[in-house]
Amino acid sequence: MTVHMVQMRQEYRDQLAQIEQQTLEGLDMVVVAIDRALEALMTHDDELASIVVADDDRIDGRYLETHQAILSLLALQAPVAGDLRVVAALLHVIRHIERMGDQCVTIAKLVPLDGREPRTDRELLALIARMGAHVRAQTLHAKRAFAAREVPLAEELVELDRDVNGLNREIFSRAVAIGDDAELREWAMHMTLVARCLERIGDNAVDIGEQTAFIVTGLFREFSDASQVRRD
Repeated sequence: MTVHMVQMRQEYRDQLAQIEQQTLEGLDMVVVAIDRALEALMTHDDELASIVVADDDRIDGRYLETHQAILSLLALQAPVAGDLRVVAALLHVIRHIERMGDQCVTIAKLVPLDGREPRTDRELLALIARMGAHVRAQTLHAKRAFAAREVPLAEELVELDRDVNGLNREIFSRAVAIGDDAELREWAMHMTLVARCLERIGDNAVDIGEQTAFIVTGLFREFSDASQVRRD
């Protein structure tokens, strides 16, 4: 192999590593969006909610940037074997990241619907906060597993997802039992939508874990019992 070929190969490896880094940085952006969306929800901060909505353009931009970079790599370098699996997985991962950002936007858009001082339920808010913390942890867990190519670590996302799904059911049950006050019941229904968005974010984190297993093994498989309902 000539020096020129070695140099070209190294440039290709560096380019692929850079694409993976910018993809996984998208998960950090999602974590920020989760934090802000939930803070806006808990504090009834319409301005912060609007920031979450506006900042989704950054996540969408990262999706488009990464998608184009991957297509360019495929066209110019024609990766094969393990590298091709990485490229294919990154296309899936960046799409999941874009969807996670969209769910944060949906949460943020619910904030102004309840006004500045809505009637709330302390127990229901506590469940939402717990669910948000779990989903935040799932997102970072998926990032670590993918970066380290650790299949056992990725498979742990299934157990984390069970906890998230359980909280989703608790939130729904609490919302149904909240009482006959019309204003409070409307707010509680909004909280079930928030929980559904958080559950979707967790599902997408599991999907990223499945892509980790695909890279390592070369076979795609759904992790068992990750969700009762198939994800987006």
